[in-house]
Amino acid sequence: MKTTRLLPMTLAAALAVALTAGSAADAQIGLRGKMRERMMQRLQEKKAEEERPIDLQTILPGARKLTAAYGPDPAQAMDVYVPPGVLHDAPVIVMVHGGAWKIGDKANTGSVENKLKHWLPRGYVLVSINYRMLPQAMAYEQAQDVAASLRWTQVHAADWGASDRKVILMGHSAGAHLVALLSSRPEMVGKPWAGTVVLDSAAMRVSTTMAGRHPKFYDEAFGTDPADWSQASPMDQWTPAAVPMFLVCSTKRPDKPCDDARAFQALAKRSAVPMPVLTQDLTHADINRTLGLPGAYTDAVDGFIAERLAR
Repeated sequence: MKTTRLLPMTLAAALAVALTAGSAADAQIGLRGKMRERMMQRLQEKKAEEERPIDLQTILPGARKLTAAYGPDPAQAMDVYVPPGVLHDAPVIVMVHGGAWKIGDKANTGSVENKLKHWLPRGYVLVSINYRMLPQAMAYEQAQDVAASLRWTQVHAADWGASDRKVILMGHSAGAHLVALLSSRPEMVGKPWAGTVVLDSAAMRVSTTMAGRHPKFYDEAFGTDPADWSQASPMDQWTPAAVPMFLVCSTKRPDKPCDDARAFQALAKRSAVPMPVLTQDLTHADINRTLGLPGAYTDAVDGFIAERLAR
């Protein structure tokens, strides 16, 4: 009798557990599916925002956007934004987008929109460049592209009423690494420029980066040869003859780019070369996107630029 009574109860309990587990698994799958859908939706929204066409005439009526090629490859291209009116000896900002050395575009809103709103009405010419990316070109080759674009800008600056001396190089993320490398080795360009704004790079000493835990795309960008790491490393290539740099870093990134920035600053300080570091409580993306908006951050970058252009 006991066995007869207990058997149905045990089966019922087992069935209840199985149904509960199945429901929980279905719910978990459903939850993961919804999270994936939301993530994909956010990525699509971000992509659409980055690719949104910028209305230049709303930013500054009469401004012009020119396009030019600085090399034979289709990726070696630039957009040149010129303020209205007749310019004479105007300053130039050359912007190098980021994107893990493998994605990104010169027309992305996060790279140029707020910068155009801020500097174009102040009489600056803004140049935004593309360059060959992974897998076509590794990081050092990308730096060579940026160098070629800077040389082209210096040669043609007078065509826009701009100065070939009053040039500020600026880059974000992977682009920040590239402009820091060129600034450490200005002979890659040939002719000097006024100064460089480095927006949140965590690859200042590439050998240290590669020796620790790092994303796979770093291996694609820098390879496995320590000699190549050194060649593409801003800190390893830096000498007191470097172009002055202003380093901006995010305190929110888990890979701590401000540690890299302060280490670079300390290296320059040993040669009595100032290298200002500006820490910002902003995300990696917002270090780029919010530059140009009114506030202390943009004011600090403006201060560095003004000081360099006054020399």
